[in-house]
Amino acid sequence: MKLNSSGLLSSAKEEEINNNAIVVDRLCKSFRIPKEKKLTVYENLIGLLKGGTGSYEEFLALQDVSFSVKHGETFGVIGPNGCGKSTLLKVLAGVLYPDCGTIKINGKIAPFLELGVGFQPELSAKDNVYLYGAIMGLTHRDVDARYEEIMAFSELKRFENMKLRNFSSGMYVRLAFATAIQTDPDVLLVDEVLSVGDESFQNKCGEKIEEIRKAGKTILLVSHSLGTVRELCDRSLLMNGGKIVSLGETESVLAEYEKMRKASE
Repeated sequence: MKLNSSGLLSSAKEEEINNNAIVVDRLCKSFRIPKEKKLTVYENLIGLLKGGTGSYEEFLALQDVSFSVKHGETFGVIGPNGCGKSTLLKVLAGVLYPDCGTIKINGKIAPFLELGVGFQPELSAKDNVYLYGAIMGLTHRDVDARYEEIMAFSELKRFENMKLRNFSSGMYVRLAFATAIQTDPDVLLVDEVLSVGDESFQNKCGEKIEEIRKAGKTILLVSHSLGTVRELCDRSLLMNGGKIVSLGETESVLAEYEKMRKASE
């Protein structure tokens, strides 16, 4: 974050931070990709001794990304596979640390990224609700108060004592979404969550997200469904190669994406 000569934030930057739910400034993130696959400890040690930086290729996943999201706004992030969308969400969620740049999020955050990460297959569905609730920031008392609502939303009450390893993938994500949605966040980070489960449950998820929008919560939505982005988001950003290609009203950003896709065909 830039400081003025006195070492304090400029008034304009302070105002931007205070007036927005999310402020991202010059964010960058890179990964080191090994050029050769090493299977044993010996091979890795030899690679470290011989290869140095030459044995890795640097992949720039995010490059100088800056944007802000207003309080109560539903903001879309679109782009082709590998453009940096999911990396951006993971950095915002604190799953990954940026190499440079700053992030400011005002309010309680709930990341809906990889639903069910932290679930234990040898535990029952009920035990996993309490476990996942704790991971998402809920206390045991919070889960006690919301447990019946969680099971009703997931439609899995009859299976509450079944071990999770016996669940189908659809049941798995239904339980995870139903638990995560109870965190009552100010800011939601959503990565394709509207595509989980069967059509009936997708509709239920969509209705819940709409309920959250109407409650004035902030949502940052990553999706390949351009129709969903068009329906939910007033503003969006288009990414490609880790960079922002377009940022503004959703219709103009979608039009830019169509041009980009046609040019690459």
